[in-house]
Amino acid sequence: MDRTVLADFLRSRRQALQPEDVGLPRARRRRASGLRREEVAALAGMSTDYYSRIEQQRGPQPSEQLLAAIATGLRLSQPEREHLFRIAGYAAPLMVEDHGRLSPGVRRIFEQLDGSPAEVVNHLTEKIVQNRLSTALFGDQTRWTGMRRAMAYRWFTDPETERAPFPVEDHARHSRTIVAHLLLAHTQNKSEPRLAALVGSLLHTSREFTALWHEHPVTEEDPAPLLVRHPEVGDVQLYRETLHSPDRSQHLIVYTTAPGSESEEKLRFLSLVRYELKVRPVRRS
Repeated sequence: MDRTVLADFLRSRRQALQPEDVGLPRARRRRASGLRREEVAALAGMSTDYYSRIEQQRGPQPSEQLLAAIATGLRLSQPEREHLFRIAGYAAPLMVEDHGRLSPGVRRIFEQLDGSPAEVVNHLTEKIVQNRLSTALFGDQTRWTGMRRAMAYRWFTDPETERAPFPVEDHARHSRTIVAHLLLAHTQNKSEPRLAALVGSLLHTSREFTALWHEHPVTEEDPAPLLVRHPEVGDVQLYRETLHSPDRSQHLIVYTTAPGSESEEKLRFLSLVRYELKVRPVRRS
C-alpha cells in the first residue's frame, strides 16, 4: 500500500466535490473548497477519525469493504475505483456496488425502448427495472424483497414456479448459464457482501447449484433463442441482445422476435392489450 499516493488521491477527489454534488446542503459561510473529511466519512458510513487517519497516512490498511464505501461516498468513476484499490494494495474490483439505481447511460437507452420487451439486471441477477412489455411477458420481477430479488436464488430454490415458463429441456442450459454469470461476478468482486451472501446461501441450499459451481462453468452470452411459454398467448420465441454498462454492474437486455413470425404477432398483441399479468404456473400435459 502506498500511503502517500492513497492520501493524496483521496484528498484530491474530496476537494473536487461540492456538497450539492452528493446531496448535502451548503452552509452560507462555508469556507472549505470541497467536501470536509467528516462529510466524506458520513457518506461512507465510517467514523471521521478513521477516514482522517487514511488521509494523514496513519492507521492500518483499509479493508476492501471500506474502500468500496469510500469510493461510493466520493462518487468515483470505475477507473478511479480501480485506481483506488490498486494504490491501497488490492486487485481492482470490476463491478460497482450499486444494486438499485440505473446508471445514466443505461437509463437513457432504456427509456427509449417501448416496442420491445426490455429490462435492466444487475450482477446479482436482480431485475432493477422492466418496461411494460417485459412485465407482460415475465410478470413483475421487481416485486420481490430480500434474497428472493435475485432470479438466480428463485431459480434454484423455487424451481416449480420460477422455471414454469420455460421448456423442461432448456432448464439445464439456463441453470449452467446462471451459475456461470454468478461465478464471473463473484470472481471479479469477492468483497461484495450481498453477492457473497447469495452464493453462500445457494451453496448451502441447492445441490444442483453446488454441483455446477464446482464445475467452474465459463460461458459467453447464450446465442440460442429463449422460448417462453406465456399463459395467455402460448409459446413466444425471443432473441436477446445484451448491453453492458462500462463497469459491467448492470445489463440492459432487449428481447426481439423474427420479423413476420408468429412470435412477432403475439408480442404485438401483448403490446396492445393493457392489463396486469397475473403470474400463474403453466399447466403441463
